[in-house]
Amino acid sequence: MEKATFGMGCFWGPEVTFGKVDGVVETAVGYMGGDVDDPDYRTVCTGRTGHVEVVQVTYDPAKVSYQQLLEIFWRSHDPTQVNRQGPDFGTQYRTVIFAHDEEQRERAETSRRVLDESGAFPKPVATSIEPAQTFWRAEDYHQKYLEKRGLAVCHV
Repeated sequence: MEKATFGMGCFWGPEVTFGKVDGVVETAVGYMGGDVDDPDYRTVCTGRTGHVEVVQVTYDPAKVSYQQLLEIFWRSHDPTQVNRQGPDFGTQYRTVIFAHDEEQRERAETSRRVLDESGAFPKPVATSIEPAQTFWRAEDYHQKYLEKRGLAVCHV
């Protein structure tokens, strides 16, 4: 099994999206990229910890490739938004790919460049690509949040 970690706005929707993918064996939501140990939702929401809301995907590379996960990432949010997605704003909602190794970093950078050069968006792609750091699992009530409520999306 391998891991992929993506920040693409509020983590509830991406957890549902990736959880439906054949070959994804587990999803978890949490925080990554900050400089405070053991952050919680309240502190991350202040925007002062540097953390991003992320979904961490554990997947079977024999069934789904990292490239396929990247394609889902790109089409499941607006990668041109800076520090926001939809109605959610703040640095914790920034678009980011956390690469777990050099191969992921190279694939992510190539896919970002190809997307940016494609002209698919009227603005440049704002997604950053950073080395994966400690994944801090979010509070239990955030795990499978939408699924527990019978919802598939956060907002229209």
